[in-house]
Amino acid sequence: MIEINIDPYLINTTVFAVTWHGFFTFVAIITAIVLVTRWAPRSGIPSYMVQNTAIWAILGGIIGARIVHVVDYWHYYSANLDQILAIWNGGIGLMGAFLGGFVGGAIYAFIQKYPIGRLADITAPSLLMAAFIGRIGDIINGEHCAAATSSPVSISYIHASSNAANCANGLGVALHPVIIYEMCWYLAVFVIIWKLRDRLAPHGILFVLFLSLYSLGRFFITFYRDDRIWGLSLQEAHFISLIILFSSLTWMIYKIRWTSTNDSES
Repeated sequence: MIEINIDPYLINTTVFAVTWHGFFTFVAIITAIVLVTRWAPRSGIPSYMVQNTAIWAILGGIIGARIVHVVDYWHYYSANLDQILAIWNGGIGLMGAFLGGFVGGAIYAFIQKYPIGRLADITAPSLLMAAFIGRIGDIINGEHCAAATSSPVSISYIHASSNAANCANGLGVALHPVIIYEMCWYLAVFVIIWKLRDRLAPHGILFVLFLSLYSLGRFFITFYRDDRIWGLSLQEAHFISLIILFSSLTWMIYKIRWTSTNDSES
């Protein structure tokens, strides 16, 4: 069992505070922008398109991530409406970040007549790397509640300020390392996505494949998390995963095709 006894705050003064979660989220966002900017010329996309679109994708991602979190914990926010926008207090959903980021970026790209499909495709592998980096902060802070386990492959939070103290299983309990499970899945999906670059058409299908594979893994990993049950013994992430998986698979069945060269459709 791995015991984590780290203060969730990297910096904590009376006027300024930075959590490990916030720090690694910032690093993750910068990493994604740098990677996409570097890969863009290979797909014939000017760097300025990436940088301009990134602003709106980040904004959409923040909004989407917050919406998913607030909906999941509506029993709390319905009685504390003033806390809905208090994102600095924590509370985001990664699935919402992916979807919101895509919507925000796609709307801006559509208005500017940028190639949405190609932008989405080169963004997919960078999002996996960004998610991997961002989850490091989640592990340190104990951001996500997990099911207890007797397995030797477990994690336990013992710092009094850890966010894990707010979970049902609390501090000092051996838990499934659900975030590590997710990080391993990110790496596996990254390998698949990277190998299929330039081999699938039309443009945008690689991003859809990324969403479907991410949702597939998230669906099963969520069984080891300990969030609120919505119904049928399933959590919010289960239902979102099923919706994304069904939608993306339906789209791919009708659209996907193999190609040896870049497709011109965007």
